[in-house]
Amino acid sequence: MTETLHIVCPHCHTTNRVRADQLASAPTCGQCKQPLFAGHPVALPDEASFDKHVARSQIPVLVDFWAPWCGPCRMMAPAYEQAAALLEPQMQLAKVDTEAVPALGTRYNIRSIPTLALFVGGREVARQAGALTVPGQIVQWARTHAPA
Repeated sequence: MTETLHIVCPHCHTTNRVRADQLASAPTCGQCKQPLFAGHPVALPDEASFDKHVARSQIPVLVDFWAPWCGPCRMMAPAYEQAAALLEPQMQLAKVDTEAVPALGTRYNIRSIPTLALFVGGREVARQAGALTVPGQIVQWARTHAPA
């Protein structure tokens, strides 16, 4: 029997059940029919979407806490985008604009940006403050801290 995983859609935020052996087969959302893995980070515009992705996804969720005015955040953005294509479907990458959603920055005690936080099963398991500007650095850091 194949394990099924809950994956939250990056488009409509509906929770989907996907067989683990089908993750790499470009699964689509049962609600909106969009791809569950688009090869780029998911923008989480509010606390509700953040909570849904972090709590309900049964794959690790790597979150970039950033702000539009932050130079290092803008420097890291292309590498983070490329890392999403390399890490999906084993991991979902997301971005939270701490200017638009300051309550999340406060809740997670984000003191400097960019900050990467890795969530597994709704819990933060690792954190990296400061920009990683090479996709390979982000991928290596994420894989090192994600469960096998």
